[in-house]
Amino acid sequence: MSTRRLAVKLALASGAVALLLFSNLGNGLNKVLAQVKRRIVGKGTPVSDLMVANPAKLDTSLLETTPMGAFDVMGQTVYPVDLANWRLEVGGSVRRPVSFTYDELIARPVLERNVLLICYGFFAYNGLWKGFSVAELLKEVGLLPGVSHVKFSGPEGLRRKTRKFAIAEVASDKIFIAYGVNDERLPERHGFPMRLVAEDHKGERWVKYVNRLTVIGG
Repeated sequence: MSTRRLAVKLALASGAVALLLFSNLGNGLNKVLAQVKRRIVGKGTPVSDLMVANPAKLDTSLLETTPMGAFDVMGQTVYPVDLANWRLEVGGSVRRPVSFTYDELIARPVLERNVLLICYGFFAYNGLWKGFSVAELLKEVGLLPGVSHVKFSGPEGLRRKTRKFAIAEVASDKIFIAYGVNDERLPERHGFPMRLVAEDHKGERWVKYVNRLTVIGG
């Protein structure tokens, strides 16, 4: 067997192992989280009662969706975008660094669910976020061995915000990217065109105007 053919086979094998590990990490995290005792938030609970709660300790499956008119906001609220030139860049420890257009992203299989956003001490709201699975996207571009985290970054500048999350959380789809909320296109002040939804994390960990994903090695 030629050296080149052997290298290709080894690369394919390592890629398959990485995908299996990615899937197992997500399943393992879901099992752990299912065992964590959470306080059930009853139907009709005012979201104002949750402003100082830890979202990771709440079961909000009964909580109604908060109307858009009651959404509040902190941080950057203006980020004009030319969608013809805007791209979501994906790089770092991946086999195929790539960039996606807005239309390509909204054409992906939809991930949609209610997730509670708590800006500690200021406000809380339970949005119906619509977007796509970062886990599935990363499977497509391919992960290199030894990945540990994914970093999500907003636009360049003095106010740039970046946050990183363990690969297991991303694999579980508790961390995903949204382009819509409450059956509307994501408003500019809430992060258009793309924002990070970080279930079980307080608002300071959510990132608006996401335009780059960087996979970090171990």
